[in-house]
Amino acid sequence: MIIRNVRILGGEPADIRIQDGLIAEIGPALQGDGDVVDGGGVIALPGLVDLHTHLREPGREDAETVRTGTQSAARGGYTAVHAMANTSPVADTAGVVEQVWRLGREFAHCDVQPVGAVTVGLDGRQLAELGAMADSAAGVRVFSDDGKCVSDAVLMRRALEYVKAFDGVIAQHAQEPRLTEGAQMNEGVISGRLGLTGWPAVAEEAIIARDCLLAAHVGSRLHVCHVSTAGSVEILRWAKSHGWNITAEVTPHHLLLTDDLVEESPAGAYNPIYKVNPPLRTRADVAALRAALADGTIDVVATDHAPHPVEDKETEWSAAAMGMIGLETALSVVQEAMVDTGLLDWAAVADRMSAAPARIGRLSGHGRPLEAGAPANLTLYDPAPRTEVDPSAFASKSRNTPYAGMTLPGRVVATFLRGKPTVLEGKLV
Repeated sequence: MIIRNVRILGGEPADIRIQDGLIAEIGPALQGDGDVVDGGGVIALPGLVDLHTHLREPGREDAETVRTGTQSAARGGYTAVHAMANTSPVADTAGVVEQVWRLGREFAHCDVQPVGAVTVGLDGRQLAELGAMADSAAGVRVFSDDGKCVSDAVLMRRALEYVKAFDGVIAQHAQEPRLTEGAQMNEGVISGRLGLTGWPAVAEEAIIARDCLLAAHVGSRLHVCHVSTAGSVEILRWAKSHGWNITAEVTPHHLLLTDDLVEESPAGAYNPIYKVNPPLRTRADVAALRAALADGTIDVVATDHAPHPVEDKETEWSAAAMGMIGLETALSVVQEAMVDTGLLDWAAVADRMSAAPARIGRLSGHGRPLEAGAPANLTLYDPAPRTEVDPSAFASKSRNTPYAGMTLPGRVVATFLRGKPTVLEGKLV
């Protein structure tokens, strides 16, 4: 296959020749006998990698499955996702992570790398079978109780020590549980005005500070999930200045949306579509997160794609589930928040959304530069059009997107996984 007239990382136009699942050659006016795809001058990026995806299978197939979740990922330009462990049953044994891994190999439109739970049943009391999951066919290297915090400092230390043996990483959901009991949204003026229990920034920041110190003490790898506050950014910046092995992610929605939407959304106050964990924060927090992603303090954009069926979101605020879907809109939101504002160029987007997450997750076949000899995992993206987000057109089984009706830039034109198209002309193959 030859992909003609694409701009690699937004550079000069070139052709890409793909053979046997690899990029065989890049240059002008390439010759070959295979199929030809006309890129039309769009941007070529390495296939995106998500460190934080909820596929819900096994157990909540009413919200998402490996098939539909990875179809959604492919349409968003992703060639690999890390499937979080809060399934039912929890992915806390070799058997469950292998089940998810095999479902990915059989049904997926992108590679599926399971994330193992840190503790049995996500209950924070006993370490899960970390070594067995690492040695399984799934080869787990990322472990997280996401949705719950490993709040016990001794248990967190033991987990950090344990994963050193196989170069694993603990991905922490930073939420001090006692400080967030009954919390509903960001603690501040708006939560007070709406009468919703506040979620203080310090509940996130205290856990991040503790875990950075623990990781440094034992010499292990720590990854911080969905950073949401300016204070968290400063703690991470301080930890990294000491050379500690700390990485962090931010979600697209925390780069664009703010807590005032809970009061002033187009649909009115208390719209549960904006209920998410961690909560949407202030404009000052958003500005700090953008700056941190730009300067590398935050390493990765991760979607935290969290599908829910209609009945779990379209209810009163206090009863509604937390979470938003985001795989199919992530690149557009990053363009809106980071590229069109001049904070990142397309090479930096490729780093934050492909190279860095692949490196943190230890996915050797992904996140490679687009060059001869690399696996042909790539995304073609047209940044020019602006379109209204229509959830009914999503591949995901769920529709809980905060962007419905918003106009966002860009669209994924095509996605290739090891040279085979999973999306062409914006449609699943």
